[in-house]
Amino acid sequence: MQAAIDEAREGMKDNHGGPFGAIIVKDGKVVSRAHNKVLITNDPTAHAEVLAIRQASEVLENFDLSDCEIYTSSQPCPMCLAAIYWARIKKVYFGTNKEDVAAIGFDDSLFYKFIREEDENALEMLNIDRKECLELLREWDEKSDKKMY
Repeated sequence: MQAAIDEAREGMKDNHGGPFGAIIVKDGKVVSRAHNKVLITNDPTAHAEVLAIRQASEVLENFDLSDCEIYTSSQPCPMCLAAIYWARIKKVYFGTNKEDVAAIGFDDSLFYKFIREEDENALEMLNIDRKECLELLREWDEKSDKKMY
């Protein structure tokens, strides 16, 4: 999780996007790492999880990442969750939750109105290191040069 936090902090510091980072691991080794790049690319889909999946698929030369795990500094939004499902990743470790990020302006509640809750058997979601990931949200909230999107 610390690698995902570090990745998020790097992107946040450089004003690439919000306080979000993700890494993908296969057999205990980091395959990819990414942070949110929505602002630097003007791409609303440039979330950390999506970018990490793209990178891992390229590195592994495979769209099927079912033998990988993903660590994200925050609970994946609906778009990222869909990408995780499509990549066949079966285990997600996340730090902060959707309520935590909504409190600093990243409110996905509109999207959740249009989707059903995920099938608990389809994907293992493990909330870990929330305290450390909340620190990222605090830093973002206090960032004087942040740009909301």
